[in-house]
Amino acid sequence: MNVQDPSVERDYIPIADHAIIGNLRTAALVSLDGSVESYCIPNFDSPSVFARILDKYKGGHFSITPTVQFTTKQNYLPNSNILQTKFLNDEGVVNVTDFLPRHENGDTPLFWLVRRVEVIRGVASLRMECAPAFNYARDGHTTEFLPDDSVQYCHQKKVRFKSPNLELDLRYVAEATLDNVPTPEVKIDYLDLSNKGHRGPAVCCNLSLVEGQRITFILRTCAEKAGVPKTRPTQELADRLGIPLEVLIAGASKMRPQDDPLLTADLLEHLFRSTNDYWNNWIRKSTYDGSWREAVNRSALALKLLIYEPTGAVVASPTFSLPECVGGTRNWDYRASWIRDSSFTLYALIRLGFTQEANAYLEFIFDRLRDKNPDGSLQIMYTIHGGKDLPEIELSHLDGHKGSKPVRIGNGAVTHVQLDIYGELHAFHSSVSYPIIDVFALGWIVYIWVRRGYDTWVLVRDLVDYVVDHCREPDLSIWSVRVRTESLESKSVCAYHREVRGRERHFTYSKIMLWVAIDRGIRIVEKRSLPCPQRSAWYAARDALYEEIMTKAWNPTLKVFGQSYEETDLLDSAVLIMPLVFFMAPADPRFVSTLKQILKSPERGGLTSNNLVYRYDVTKTDDGVGGKEGTFCLCTLWCIEALTRAGEYERPLLTRAIAMFEDFLLYTNHVGLCTEEVTDAGDALGNAVQGFTYVVFRLI
Repeated sequence: MNVQDPSVERDYIPIADHAIIGNLRTAALVSLDGSVESYCIPNFDSPSVFARILDKYKGGHFSITPTVQFTTKQNYLPNSNILQTKFLNDEGVVNVTDFLPRHENGDTPLFWLVRRVEVIRGVASLRMECAPAFNYARDGHTTEFLPDDSVQYCHQKKVRFKSPNLELDLRYVAEATLDNVPTPEVKIDYLDLSNKGHRGPAVCCNLSLVEGQRITFILRTCAEKAGVPKTRPTQELADRLGIPLEVLIAGASKMRPQDDPLLTADLLEHLFRSTNDYWNNWIRKSTYDGSWREAVNRSALALKLLIYEPTGAVVASPTFSLPECVGGTRNWDYRASWIRDSSFTLYALIRLGFTQEANAYLEFIFDRLRDKNPDGSLQIMYTIHGGKDLPEIELSHLDGHKGSKPVRIGNGAVTHVQLDIYGELHAFHSSVSYPIIDVFALGWIVYIWVRRGYDTWVLVRDLVDYVVDHCREPDLSIWSVRVRTESLESKSVCAYHREVRGRERHFTYSKIMLWVAIDRGIRIVEKRSLPCPQRSAWYAARDALYEEIMTKAWNPTLKVFGQSYEETDLLDSAVLIMPLVFFMAPADPRFVSTLKQILKSPERGGLTSNNLVYRYDVTKTDDGVGGKEGTFCLCTLWCIEALTRAGEYERPLLTRAIAMFEDFLLYTNHVGLCTEEVTDAGDALGNAVQGFTYVVFRLI
C-alpha cells in the first residue's frame, strides 16, 4: 500500500511514480501524490514552468495533496489519457482528475491545465499550492490577485503570474454536485517560497471539503483582452431581458475571445467529456486484435502523446534531463524529433491502423528532405518546428533528479554523424522495417507514393544515392559512442565527461541500416517501376555491404557479431535488429549464436540481467560519458522480437520470448507506462515517456 505522510518533508518522487497527460502540443507529468512535476508551456520544447522532478525545492510545482496521512492510487480513464488520482483514508476519499483539454473534433486545444478536485466519500482536508518557476527557474515573476470577469454569478478573484516572457493565470470554479450541499469556499493566499530558491511569490489554498463538493482549478496562458464585454451575464440581467440565464451565458461567451470563454461548470464538464471522447474515438481506430490488448492500447495512447500536431513531428520524449544513472551525468534532453525514434514510433502506429499520424510525419520529413545540409545529408534530429539548431546548455542552478547533474536543455548530439538514420527512414517509408509485412501498411505506403508522385521520388532517390556514396564511412551510430576527454569536478557518483565528436567507427548496426536504406530503395523501384539511373550502383553497393558485414563484423572465435568492425569482441544488443529488418533470417546460425550470447548474464559475457537487456557493457566500452546505466527497454523488446522470430524454428526460444515479455510488463508502472531504462533493482531510469520503448509489436 502506498502510504503518504504530509507531515514528513517531501523528497524526490521516483520517476516511475508519475503519469503523463498531454494535448499534442505539450505534456505534463503528474506524480502519485498529486503534484504536477514537469510542464512546459505552450510546446514540448518551451521553457518549463514546473520542474520539481529536477529540483525539489525551486523547480516549480502545482500540487493538490491531503494534509493528513493518506494512501494513493492513480489510473487513466478507460481508453483515455485523462488521469485520476485518488487519495484515501478513514475519513474520506478524494478524486483529482487531471487533463489538458482536447476538442472532440480535433480543433486547436485550449492551453489550459485542468485539475478537478472532488470528494467522493466523507470529508477531506487538502492543500493546493501553485508555485511556477518560469524559464527553467531562471526568471523572476510577479504575482497579483485580479477580479475574474470570466466566472459567472460571483465576484471572485484570479491569480496572475507575470514573468518577462510568459503570463499565466489561475482560476477556479466551485460547485456542489449533490442537493443540500453548500458550494465550497475557496480562499487563495500568497505563499513565500523564496527561502527555497523561488524567484517569485507562489499561492496556496487550504480546503475543507465534504462529499458532493467539487473545485476545479484552471491554469492557463493569459488570454487576449481585446473584445471582452464589460457586462457580466447575471440572473438579474437575464430576467430583465426575458431569456434563460443559460442562453445569456452562451451568447456572452460568443462575444469573448475563443481562448477566454465564460468559465462555468457546464463548460468544464463539456471540456472533460470532449477530451475523453477525443481519446476514446482515437483508440477505437486501432485494428489490433492480438494478445495483451490492454497493454498495446496503453502504449498506443502514450505514443500519441508524443506527436506535435502543428508540424507532425514526433518528440523522442516530452521530458528532459532525467538520469540514466541516479547521481550520474547521463542526463539528456529528448524534446526533439529524432529521425530514428520517429520512424520506429510511426511504423508502430501504422501497424495498429493509425495512418493519419504517419502521413503528417511524412509531410514533416519531406520538408526536411527539401532542406538537406549542403553535402546532401540529413541531421539525426530536428526541433519539433523543423529547426536545425539545438544548442546544449547546462542549468547549473538546478539540483537534478536526486542530485543527478548536470541538468541539460538542448542536445549537442545534433551534429553527430549517425548513418543508421537513413535505414530507419527508408524502412519506415517502405513499410517493411519490422518483422511482419503488414498488407494494410504496405497498401497504405503504395497509396502514399502514388499520391506524392515523381518529385517526391526524386527526393528519396537522391537520399539513396547519398547513402551509396557514404556507406563505407565510419560514424557514431545509434548510441552516439564517444571519446572521453577532460573531466569536470562533480559530487555525483559518476563524473561528467565533456562530449566531443570523435572516435567514429564502423558500427555493425549502422552498416545494417545502411544496407536497409539501399535495399528499401531498390524495393520501391521494383514495386513502382520508378526510374533509377544508378540502379546498378545500388545493387552493387547493397551486395558489397552485406558481404562486408558478414566478413568484418563477425567474430569467428566468439561466434558473435561485434559492436563494430574494429571491436568484434564487444557485444551490442543493437545487432538484434538483423532479422527484424530482414537483413538475415532469424534461424541463421550466426544470428542465433549471437542472440544466445546476448541472453547470457554480463558476468558470463552477455548483456541480459533478470530478463532485461543492456545496450552494451559500459565497463568494456568507453562511451565518453562515464558511469553506469540501467538495462535498456528498447533492447529488451528487440530481444523479445528476435526470440519470437527465431522461435518459429526453435520452439524453446519462443517460450523464452513469452516469459521475457511477461516479465517486462511487470516493470511498467502503476498506470502501464515505462521509462527508457530499468535498474537491476527494478527502478525506472531515464526520460519518460520514451517513444523508443513503446514500439508496438506482435509476438505470436
